Amino acid sequence: MMHTADAKQSRATWTERSSKSAYVPKRGLSVPSITVIDPTGRIVEEEQRRVFRFNVQQGYGANIIFGIGTNGEWNRLTNDQRQELIEIETDEVRRINEDLLAEDKSPVEAWVGVTSATKHEVLANLECAIENRADAAVIAPLSIGDLGDLIEFFQRDITDLLDRAGVEIPIFLYDNADIAVDPNVPHLRTRDVKRLSRLPFIKGIKVSAPRRVLGNYTKAALNFKDSGEFGIYIGDAMLMFEVYKLQDGLIGKFREYWNRYLLHNELPIGVVSGPANPLPREWQRAWRACYTGDEKLIEQYQSIFSAYGAAYSFEYNGQITSKLIACLKYSLKLEEVIEHDGVANGTLALSEREKTMFRERYARIKDQIGATNPMWISRV
Repeated sequence: MMHTADAKQSRATWTERSSKSAYVPKRGLSVPSITVIDPTGRIVEEEQRRVFRFNVQQGYGANIIFGIGTNGEWNRLTNDQRQELIEIETDEVRRINEDLLAEDKSPVEAWVGVTSATKHEVLANLECAIENRADAAVIAPLSIGDLGDLIEFFQRDITDLLDRAGVEIPIFLYDNADIAVDPNVPHLRTRDVKRLSRLPFIKGIKVSAPRRVLGNYTKAALNFKDSGEFGIYIGDAMLMFEVYKLQDGLIGKFREYWNRYLLHNELPIGVVSGPANPLPREWQRAWRACYTGDEKLIEQYQSIFSAYGAAYSFEYNGQITSKLIACLKYSLKLEEVIEHDGVANGTLALSEREKTMFRERYARIKDQIGATNPMWISRV
């Protein structure tokens, strides 16, 4: 954490700015960045900064950098490493924004995951996020081992911390059954989202779940937030193509009406895409195509991203298994963004045979991408 006089002055300026303006959830593409580690498990800072810059693509990639999330292997890192990543991410995003603003481009936001196995560490990480002036913090409540009463944790512990800090940092909930501590409680209960949405600092939720769950959360939040104050972000990225697709014909119109009914006429305002790590420009263009209803581009990018999804699936222990994180890192190595593509202990790694298979699959995907607009092809 920062404790110098300069850091305190910088934090005071950020606090003053935050208190004077109402935060509106940012629209667009959120890239949950991977974490670069060396063979000993230490973070490689220089390469990590290159990943963040590559994700942003000089303003043509990520609108939001989401660090220390699932694709960042937050649950495989020590808490000291999580806080180290918070410092690196927030500092690098500030540098990126200086360059973007100098070119009259919109700045990106630094969202940091503060989830940990214990409430004590979550609060320490949230304090670290505040000290480092993160734009927002992300918490996966169902991944906190000693959470106890969910509502009380947010209403008492987090509220008290924010009161002491004098800062109301935006907080986004993270709902993902894959990282829930209790498999019998895979998703946040709608009534809990309804109650949490009453808290002024809760600004939205990232949901890796079907449309129905997205709609339940939207309906819950609309009880206490105005339209646009509570952002829903699609966590299952390929669902974006279904949610925004315009339908033809009577049956198609019925399906579209049904989708809107499930979402309570409140479309998500963004998508969180792990596969965007090596393909940020491509995912940004696909997001724009979905949001504007460009059917030709939607079809083109849906085909490309479906192929990428198949590329990181392998037969492992007799069944088809996703090795997404290992393939994201290997993709970035192939793109010459990073040199260290190792995964943390507990994350499925690629065998040499699988690397060869993926490299061939990725080359075919790059051929598909080569037929798109050159402006929207990611580059170092």
